[in-house]
Amino acid sequence: MKLGLHIADFTWPDGSAGIGSRLADIVTAADEAGFERISVMDHLWQIFGNPEAEMLEAYTALGFIAAHTKRAKLLTLVTGVTYRDPGLLAKAVSTLDVLSGGRAMLGIGAAWNEDESRGLGLFFPPTAERFERLEETLQICLQMFHGDERPFVGKHYKLGRLLNQPLPLSKPHPPILIGGGGEKKTLRFVAKYADSCNLFDSPEIGRKLDVLREHCTNEGRDYDAIEKTATLALDPGAKGEKVDELIANATRLAGLGFTVFHGMVAGVSDLNKIEILRTEVMPAIEAL
Repeated sequence: MKLGLHIADFTWPDGSAGIGSRLADIVTAADEAGFERISVMDHLWQIFGNPEAEMLEAYTALGFIAAHTKRAKLLTLVTGVTYRDPGLLAKAVSTLDVLSGGRAMLGIGAAWNEDESRGLGLFFPPTAERFERLEETLQICLQMFHGDERPFVGKHYKLGRLLNQPLPLSKPHPPILIGGGGEKKTLRFVAKYADSCNLFDSPEIGRKLDVLREHCTNEGRDYDAIEKTATLALDPGAKGEKVDELIANATRLAGLGFTVFHGMVAGVSDLNKIEILRTEVMPAIEAL
C-alpha cells in the first residue's frame, strides 16, 4: 500500500504572498517523508467551501512542485478534459515528465464544474459530448506520448501532425489515471485506456470495482494490471489521535484491492501532521 498527498486547499497562514514558500515547505516535507505521489486539483475556483478562496492553476503548480521534490510522482486529480485541448495537454504532461525526471502522471476525467467553466469562459459542452472528447483525448495523448506523429481525425478533434518533442521519459508512457466512478463510460475507459482508476470512498466503492472487473473482461484487459486508487480524508489529528481510525479505514480499502490512497490532509500547512503520517501511519499502511 502506498500513500499520496493530495493538496486541495491553498488558504494558509501568510495569505497569497506566502503560498509559494508554504507550498515548497509542504511538498519538500512530503517528498522526504516518503509519500509516493503528490497531486493537486485541476480547478480554477475552490470547490470545497468558499469558491473565492485561493486556488492555483494545476500544471503551473505541478511544475513548481517538481522543482521542490526529487522522488514523488506528480499528477492532477483530475484534469477536466475540456479545460485544455488534447495536444496542449499531452505537451504539458510530457514537459512535466521531462523536467521532473520521469515523474509525471496524466490524471484525467470528463469535467463537471459548469460554474467555473461558464464563469471563466471555458468550453463546457453537454455530458455526452464531454465523454466523447475524453475518449478522443486519451487516444491523442497516447499517440503523442509514443511519438506517433500521424494526423488524428476524430469526431471533435482534428490534429494535422502530433509532433511532441521531447518525448516523455516515462516508459512506456506517463501512467494514465482516470478519475470517477461512472459505470457505463468512465470505468469502461479505465479498462480500455488507463493504468489506474481513482474512486472516492463510499458505500458503493466495492461494487464499482466489480463493474470495472466486468469491463476488463469485455475489453480483454487484465483487471489486476490496473492500479486501484482512492481519494479520502487523511487527517491524523493534531496529536495523532485519529491515527488508529486512519489505519482501520486503509485496512478495509486494502482488503478490496486498493493499493494507493490519495490523502487530503486537513491543515496540511502544519508540517507536524506530515511527520505524524510519516512515523505513525505510513509504516502501517505500507505493511498492508
